[in-house]
Amino acid sequence: MFTLAEVASLNDIQPTYRILKPWWDVFMDYLAVVMLMVAIFAGTMQLTKDQVVCLPVLQSTVNSKAQPSTSGKADFTTVETTTGQGEEASIRTVSFGGAPTVTPDVPLSRATSSQYQPTESGQELKKEQKDSSGRKTNLDFQQYVFINQMCYHLALPWYSKYFPYLVLIHTIILIVSSNFWFKYPKTCSKIEHFVSILGKCFESPWTTKALSETACEDSEENKQRLTGAQSLPKYVSTSSDEGSPSASTPMITKSGFKFSADKPLIEVPSVTILDKKDGEQAKALFEKVRKFRAHVEDSDLIYKLYVGQTVIKTVKFIFILCYTANFVNTISFEHICNPKVEHLIGYTQFECTHNMAYMLKKLLISYISLICVYGFICLYTLFWLFRIPLKEYSFEKVREESSFSDIPDVKNDFAFLLHMVDQYDQLYSKRFGVFLSEVSENKLREISLNHEWTFEKLRQHVSRNAQDKQELHLFMLSGVPDAVFDLTDLDVLKLELIPEAKIPPKISQMTNLQELHLCHCPAKVEQTAFSFLRDHLRCLHVKFTDVAEIPAWVYLLKNLRELYLIGNLNSENNKMIGLESLRELRHLKILHVKSNLTKIPPNITDVAPHLTKLVIHNDGTKLVVLNSLKKMTNVAELELQNCELERIPHAIFSLSNLQELDLKSNSIRTIEEIISFQHLKRLTCLKLWHNKIVNIPSSITHIKNLESLYLSNNKLESLPAAVFSLQKLRCLDVSYNSIALIPVEIGLLQNLQHFHITGNKVDILPKQLFKCVKLRTLSLGQNCITSIPDKVSQLLQLTHLELKGNCLDRLPATLGQCQLLRKSGLVVEDHLFDALPPEVKEVLNQDTSIPFANGI
Repeated sequence: MFTLAEVASLNDIQPTYRILKPWWDVFMDYLAVVMLMVAIFAGTMQLTKDQVVCLPVLQSTVNSKAQPSTSGKADFTTVETTTGQGEEASIRTVSFGGAPTVTPDVPLSRATSSQYQPTESGQELKKEQKDSSGRKTNLDFQQYVFINQMCYHLALPWYSKYFPYLVLIHTIILIVSSNFWFKYPKTCSKIEHFVSILGKCFESPWTTKALSETACEDSEENKQRLTGAQSLPKYVSTSSDEGSPSASTPMITKSGFKFSADKPLIEVPSVTILDKKDGEQAKALFEKVRKFRAHVEDSDLIYKLYVGQTVIKTVKFIFILCYTANFVNTISFEHICNPKVEHLIGYTQFECTHNMAYMLKKLLISYISLICVYGFICLYTLFWLFRIPLKEYSFEKVREESSFSDIPDVKNDFAFLLHMVDQYDQLYSKRFGVFLSEVSENKLREISLNHEWTFEKLRQHVSRNAQDKQELHLFMLSGVPDAVFDLTDLDVLKLELIPEAKIPPKISQMTNLQELHLCHCPAKVEQTAFSFLRDHLRCLHVKFTDVAEIPAWVYLLKNLRELYLIGNLNSENNKMIGLESLRELRHLKILHVKSNLTKIPPNITDVAPHLTKLVIHNDGTKLVVLNSLKKMTNVAELELQNCELERIPHAIFSLSNLQELDLKSNSIRTIEEIISFQHLKRLTCLKLWHNKIVNIPSSITHIKNLESLYLSNNKLESLPAAVFSLQKLRCLDVSYNSIALIPVEIGLLQNLQHFHITGNKVDILPKQLFKCVKLRTLSLGQNCITSIPDKVSQLLQLTHLELKGNCLDRLPATLGQCQLLRKSGLVVEDHLFDALPPEVKEVLNQDTSIPFANGI
């Protein structure tokens, strides 16, 4: 027999799980408890009072019904035993219809093993017969106990004996079936996690704040619509409608907490104050809900298990009802018993009474009534399970009431759990839906962000860049703090790795803002903000991973002067570089593309007529098609770096306005086509560095207007005399080649100001070099030079002299006559500098005290 505590533990469900128990489960739990009490009550009474009482069926009664008695024969004999003092047994014999028989008042064994002759006369017998009443059975107490025990097992039906135990077993099975989904490991973990998250979401301060502020927003919007109030934005665009964003432009639309440019900007007062701790907890809840949804939505195990246990309870109900109805009439008060022990007691049939029959029958009828109610509830549960699709859950009502229009519908086990929660209280799912909304999450991030990044903190992060402009760099934030737009004197704004960046109309306050950097930051702008950027923004840097991340409104900034695109633009996405085309960028002057192009995108030609500088930095991808360059007649600066070019592209020779050409880091081996540069009358700077050029053709002399020539990091072994016929040459860089001799013709370059020949094999400096009296920079490091001529003093404008890495023994004392040369501009070994005369060192060290004095 089970104890009550052991049985009750089967139904021990955590109080927090009650939100997943609809009314029918609760009602069935109470019915199960009542059935359990019936079983325990019946079992207790059976242990204490259950028995049968049997009396022998006299043979004379049986025979009289069957046939008349025969005279001269004894029909039946009853023996009455009395016990006197001294435990002496006396025998009273009564004979019916014949000669009397005597049964001794002795134990049953003796009574059946021996016979006694009558000891009294016939007169005494008749007198005794007149004094006694009823019939003697000649059975003593022990014999009755023996018969009662035997007949309990033989005559009493099995259902009467085991009814309490069956009820107990059935009830335990029903209890287990009702709560099995709370115990099964693969569902228990999910249910426990869900209940924990649901409770935290229900009690979270952010839930109340989000719902309250949404209700406040709705009331404010209704009020605005009723009164027709209009508020003018701080900035009004004076430009035409050309370049306005199309329907596909990722502006912020009217949904959730987002603002729209066609309706007034409403400042919603904060209903509650969300401290930092509550904000962090709410952020954690959003992440937990997101991960739990991904984990639970991919299966329907909880739904199937609940349906399965409901089906089991229904089948169990039908089974109990069917077999119990058949046995309800077997519980009766009277039973006939044939123990087959006639050789022991002399009787074959007994009539017994079951003293618990009445009570057990009443309990059985009560149990059947409870089972019927239980079964009807099970049938209703099955009807509910299959009446509506419980593996789909829609937050339509929540979206309508809370204005969180982005709350997604869920499915599978996640949907089923929410349906179960609705049976407890629909307020739970409404408050839980707040944590499924991206709008709500973004609003939380915005509040937390503004709480952390105040105006004072942002002011501390403002710095001055190389162009002496005020610059603010924000990195890896959840959004753009509102206080940023209060920095009205900001010139440059850099936003990096901010996926949810939004630019509100408040940006119109930043009248000095002309440069914007978006590094992996697909920012969204509102209509008023876009109008301001379209008219005021001059320089835009966009760094992306895929071309689709480039905001579409970028291509509508008609007053943009400089555009820098850095990211992946492979051959599949080349057609997308326009993204609504670049033709709207009518004032674009500089286009910088750092990518992996195989051809110059045709859309770039849309801005070709007004483009003055084009920079293409490829990441080692070979640039094959360059025909589009011919259309860029106004390009003055062209850079094609790391494009795997093997020759100078012929399309370049059509750029009549080209002034600077940079072909750095390619695979150019020969530059015989350089003669065609004579048609580019404005070409002044040619950069062919970091290539594989072996020699310089003499035709270079035809580029008469060339002022800068960069040939460093090539494979040159000599410098032809034709180079030194370029009289306008002011900068010559042939560093890191294999040049062993500086030609004496270098003296012809009277306008030469910068000469770099570092990293070569030069051992002697020609005297003609020092005729270039306009030299300001002379880089002679990492060569084999053994001495510096005293004529170095002729370079009066020299400010930078590099001699480190040579074979010098000393420095000429005439260095002191180079009036503009200081120690900071003299790159040489320390021991050589220390060997200079003190007066020379004093002259060269003047720069160490002058800047210090100026600093003071």
